Amino acid sequence: MTLEVRTGSVVAVLGAMGADKSTLARAIVGLVRPNAGRVTFDGHDITRWSTHRIARAGVAHLPEGRGIFPTLSVLDNLRMGLRHAVPRAERAAAFERAFEHFPILAERRRQQAATLSEGEQQMLALARILAAPPRLLVADELTLGLASLLVDTIFGSLSRTRAAGVTIVVIEQYVERALALAHEAVILRRGHLAWRGPADTAAAEATAQYLGETVGGA
Repeated sequence: MTLEVRTGSVVAVLGAMGADKSTLARAIVGLVRPNAGRVTFDGHDITRWSTHRIARAGVAHLPEGRGIFPTLSVLDNLRMGLRHAVPRAERAAAFERAFEHFPILAERRRQQAATLSEGEQQMLALARILAAPPRLLVADELTLGLASLLVDTIFGSLSRTRAAGVTIVVIEQYVERALALAHEAVILRRGHLAWRGPADTAAAEATAQYLGETVGGA
């Protein structure tokens, strides 16, 4: 499977359960070593790089789940996220970026992360990344289990991130929302690339794949 993501673009990765969407995400960020082939970023082969080295190169991963430090405050969670990503002199501005994305977190800045609602915890996980915008964001099921209003908030933040020029690979249960955000879409089927094309033409193809039909046929 060959998947190329152009700088500044958003690619939606679609597929039924078991299509290996999350495996693809983990392979990009170094959590899974591919059996064959390679992963390249900015012209460098990063297939065997450690996850920390990949992160320092500007690749951020937001996996399914919350990805926060529950016993720390909101502010300390942000500090942990910025510790190696932003020089000390620039951290105040980075905190403000995080709070601009999610103003509710500014009100909760002294609150322990474990006491936040699930939606607020997901906001915090995303804010930790967006405070120091990555070059590539791999977002895996950010809205899983969230109420529709919070889904709107998360996608609003992703839209602003896209407008800022961050490259995004998004894996998302809300197919229509993902396609509205994306420039391109790919459909995986059992770990193989079944289809690729413009996001605004992908809905019918996605439906066919989820129903187990052959792309382009009935």
